[in-house]
Amino acid sequence: MSTSKTVRSHKKRQLPLLVEKDEDGYYVIECPVFEGCYTQGETLDEALKNIREVIDLILEEKNNRAILKSYNPVEISLHTIQL
Repeated sequence: MSTSKTVRSHKKRQLPLLVEKDEDGYYVIECPVFEGCYTQGETLDEALKNIREVIDLILEEKNNRAILKSYNPVEISLHTIQL
């Protein structure tokens, strides 16, 4: 199976994203499922477009496709605390 077909076959998967607006006003997005999977954008829409591109590139590697295949969380939540 070609890489592009393999990547497309995972398009329906849901992945968690952490989004933070930094002190300069940029949106920084990270996908914690994959090591080093992060990007930024001036707007949230731009950052989301960029993270899709990063994930597509990451999924070109066989080991990352295996990580995605084995990723089946039952529940995901994000909690914050104030210090």
